[in-house]
Amino acid sequence: MRTSLSDLLATKKIILADGATGTNYFALGLTSGEPPEFWLDSHPDRVAGLHQQFVDAGADIILTNTFGCNSHRLKLHNAQARTYELAKKAAEIARGVADSCSRPVVVAGSVGPTGELFEPLGALTHEVAVASFEEQIRGLKDGGADVIWIETMSAIEEVQAAAQAAINIAMPYTATCSFDTAGRTMMGLKPDGMAEVFAGLAEAPVAMGANCGVGASDILVTALEMGATASHSHLPIITKGNCGIPRFEGVEIKYSGTPELMARYATMAVDAGVRIVGGCCGTSPEHLAAMRVAIDNHVGGERPTIDTIIAKIGPLTNKPPTDNDPSRRKSRRG
Repeated sequence: MRTSLSDLLATKKIILADGATGTNYFALGLTSGEPPEFWLDSHPDRVAGLHQQFVDAGADIILTNTFGCNSHRLKLHNAQARTYELAKKAAEIARGVADSCSRPVVVAGSVGPTGELFEPLGALTHEVAVASFEEQIRGLKDGGADVIWIETMSAIEEVQAAAQAAINIAMPYTATCSFDTAGRTMMGLKPDGMAEVFAGLAEAPVAMGANCGVGASDILVTALEMGATASHSHLPIITKGNCGIPRFEGVEIKYSGTPELMARYATMAVDAGVRIVGGCCGTSPEHLAAMRVAIDNHVGGERPTIDTIIAKIGPLTNKPPTDNDPSRRKSRRG
């Protein structure tokens, strides 16, 4: 059953986005250094299978296997000429899963960063970035994506370039950044400045927010900080947090989050004003199913404070805002 993200948001329900792609692929046999996008050729059944597991767990949104499907990343594997082809194939696979579901499921075309630095720190220009994203987004659109899901961004310039590309291809879009460096993105953007990123664009995003980062506790604090400015822009907030804190076990990265912890994270995100909740690295279909049950049975509670987040989810990796920070004062008012 096909629908749009805007239509889902109009229902006023809390929307559940899916979980991790890469970490679940590793569990299925993806090897280090192997582009997940190549599985669209070699293992389309595994790609479709993970989408199906997330839908079965209750996901309202599934993200295509295209996080690194831009010419800059694919050129590392001599596959830059396959950007459109792979993006289209990924959207078609996800579309097939969504269309077979008896309830509305949105196909979100994942668009990750190029991995390049913009001028003057690097050589990437706005025009080149927009053109690169346009090629990927055109493939996603032609394959049946409902919305473009710009994610894990750090630089304002890159968010704007990807957003402009989506606008140029006449696709609605969302955007999330990773606030993993002392409460900011790697390039210095703070959560309360996110809404301003889109001020000069012809079309605003359908929703904005945060994904990945350093843990479930930190992304909830990010949501609190973002909420104050998002209310003025009327943009729904997304959080797609990592499944607890990553740690090395030998050469493998494991995530500390249990299904119970991710269920608590989901309900606290709802109480923080988040409309679209999902999981990022480490989040399995089992985690997502627990989040679905928790959201559906959640009555609603007070807006969480930093202290309650730490008590219920765990310690912050990033330094929390100071007592003089407006976002902390707002969170204490409930």
